Amino acid sequence: MPRSICLTDPKNFTELKVTSFKPKAFTANDVEIAITHCGVCGSDVHTLKQGWGESKLPLVVGHEIVGTATRVGDNVKSIKVGDRVGVGAQIGSCMQCRQCQDGYENYCPQMINTYNGEYPDGIVSQGGYSTAIRAHEQFVFPIPKGLESRYAASMLCAGLTVYSPLKVNGCGPGKKVGVVGIGGLGHYAILFAKALGAEVWAFTHSESKLDDAKKLGADHVSNTNDENFAEALKGMLDIIVTTMDATPSLPIKEFLSMLYVHGRLINVGIPDMDKPLPTMHAFDLVPNGAYISGSRIGSKQECLEMLQLAATKGVKPWIEELPMKEVARAIEGVGNNQVRYRYVLTQDLA
Repeated sequence: MPRSICLTDPKNFTELKVTSFKPKAFTANDVEIAITHCGVCGSDVHTLKQGWGESKLPLVVGHEIVGTATRVGDNVKSIKVGDRVGVGAQIGSCMQCRQCQDGYENYCPQMINTYNGEYPDGIVSQGGYSTAIRAHEQFVFPIPKGLESRYAASMLCAGLTVYSPLKVNGCGPGKKVGVVGIGGLGHYAILFAKALGAEVWAFTHSESKLDDAKKLGADHVSNTNDENFAEALKGMLDIIVTTMDATPSLPIKEFLSMLYVHGRLINVGIPDMDKPLPTMHAFDLVPNGAYISGSRIGSKQECLEMLQLAATKGVKPWIEELPMKEVARAIEGVGNNQVRYRYVLTQDLA
């Protein structure tokens, strides 16, 4: 059985215990993976702290997983034993609904999260702070040559979460893209918007991150603490991706004013359940016919495209590597917003 680091007491969410758990039954469509790397995501912290609801305990989090395929089912066609592969935030879907049939399996009403989800037989899905994981072939992604595992890991949630809305909403040459929040998600949004060929504006309220945004490739940087930060950009931007938690303090009206006609604001920052979206009026959408939307990770097709783009363009996230047994340090760093900009755990449980 896999050795894992799991949560047993939500009141002490950084005191995780090393234990073993029984994995899901292996099927003909599954791939078994020996985990070498796992990113630490903000979702992990929200889940461990019970910010998104009660967890199914005991629970192993982690959904930015890279490793080596050690076993493949008889029906698996795209992966062979020995391949370097990854798993992101989704590990299952019904495969039969309209969304799944149209390649939008990430919007399947019966999607199974990589951890804290539940398989049809009642087994709780367990994540990547572990030595191994089993997943359906549809949710296992080959890692292209030229992309190091330590860089690929955090792309499988954080990277895909911003790549998908950028791609869906037409990010590319000639487009003006705004990125709100320079954190784990936001730094990826800058990297991928630039890799796709867009002109990028970065918005942050943290003075210390202004230079970081420029180093990441942003063409323009704006401090949202400046009272009139939006004035000069009214009607200019085609796409804005907001990656900071969408709490009442998010200046959403100002960001909407910066959009061109039928411009799109896509929110991917998800706070705890007790923090609603900021208040706005219907008139705020009228002057430029702006659209507001969300996004849910990404599809397999988008993930494969993203990984190949990263390999081709040399996209390298800013990461700090830690042994998996030091995960408490990473969780605290993410929770305190001290990470620049993703932690990646390396295997030392095996």
